[in-house]
Amino acid sequence: MSDAGTDAAPRGRPRSAAADSAITETVLRLLEEGVTIGELSIEGIARDAGVGKATVYRRWAGKNALLMDVLNSIDEPTPELAGASVRDDLVTMIDAIRRRGLAKRSSAVMRNILLQFQQVPELWKQYHDTVIVTRRDAMLEVLERGVRTGEIRAGLDLELLGDIFAGPMLSRAMMRPGASLEDGLSEQIVDTVLEGARPR
Repeated sequence: MSDAGTDAAPRGRPRSAAADSAITETVLRLLEEGVTIGELSIEGIARDAGVGKATVYRRWAGKNALLMDVLNSIDEPTPELAGASVRDDLVTMIDAIRRRGLAKRSSAVMRNILLQFQQVPELWKQYHDTVIVTRRDAMLEVLERGVRTGEIRAGLDLELLGDIFAGPMLSRAMMRPGASLEDGLSEQIVDTVLEGARPR
């Protein structure tokens, strides 16, 4: 008999890292192969991962929660910015998009998901609010700093300017499989856009 002061053992079985990995890897593989969100099911994912359906539901409330975790697993955090030069910080941010495009698995998965987001608006909203908004806010902060330091002229629509900086790389990395993502492309994009955005 245990002592009265001894803590009770935690209830339930501990979460298995191997099961987590098998489930995530299964979803990534299926998305990489072009399986649509509509075709994915918890039952099918569990079967392919070699786990029980209950194992998946113990970890995720449903398919959308699982998909968000899978997307987060291949996403890179917003890069650290030096904060000295707006031009250099913009290059760092745009080059992060380029590197994601060079990662064949993540770019294939994201292309598949992006094409389907409109069919799953609640998943798109969650991804937008947690990932895209964070990146747009980081870009806006850099551009606002550029206006304060005189590297970007005042009066421009900074949200639009952010889209102009990021758009070319996003197009190549996510919408054009096989498009060139060579070294120096980020600098070329940033310098070209900055040339039109500098004070006159």
